[in-house]
Amino acid sequence: MATKRIGDEPAYVLHHYDWSESSLILEMFTRHAGRVAVVAKGVKKPSSSFRSVLLPLQPLRVSYGGDADIRTLKSVDWVGGHVMPTGEALLSGYYLNELLMRLLARDDPHVQVFDVYAPTVALLASAQTALLQPALRAFELLLLRALGLLPVLDAQTLTLKALDPEQNYALVPEAGLRQAGPDDRYHLNGAQWLALHTAMQAGQPLSVLWQRPELALVALRTMLRQLLTHHCGVGALKTRQMMLDLQNL
Repeated sequence: MATKRIGDEPAYVLHHYDWSESSLILEMFTRHAGRVAVVAKGVKKPSSSFRSVLLPLQPLRVSYGGDADIRTLKSVDWVGGHVMPTGEALLSGYYLNELLMRLLARDDPHVQVFDVYAPTVALLASAQTALLQPALRAFELLLLRALGLLPVLDAQTLTLKALDPEQNYALVPEAGLRQAGPDDRYHLNGAQWLALHTAMQAGQPLSVLWQRPELALVALRTMLRQLLTHHCGVGALKTRQMMLDLQNL
């Protein structure tokens, strides 16, 4: 069987592991093939041309080949366009990468997710701090929808009853969107969910989220994080815990 080669593929590095004294295994998010694993031979050598390019949160063009579960990286070029995020934005970028590592199976294409991830990373690098939290919420919403894990936001999940703009509704992992009860600390009102639904239909939740009051963003963040960790199958994401630890220093 001929070795399959993929060339000039848009990609980002999500994570890496040591493979040998001189080589790494890279988990990459590519536009047309989804998450793929490649071995970068000799990348840890000072003479490697790959060494300064294979960085997370940087747009790349890669070529790789092979029929095994782990392919061989043939070439990589930095596309450019933005610098590496720093500070809270850098941790936020690592958070996005952890979500993709946990929620995307290898070799399962998600072009829509890639096309949301790329501009989100660019926005993180732009140092527009006012847009940081809205951008993360927008990515989480679009990722959940692309994976079929987000209920519709204009009706209650279990009853399919339309939302009342003046009532409060909570998004919970086990029941989807439901009318908020006394134990639901975090919720949004029906008008806010409906505005998000309309923006999601247009693929532009950020256009609504950046205008939301901080209190609403905190509530949405908490509900989405609970839903994401539920589907990731973990008690807490590592990057999320790191952010909390730094805030408590």
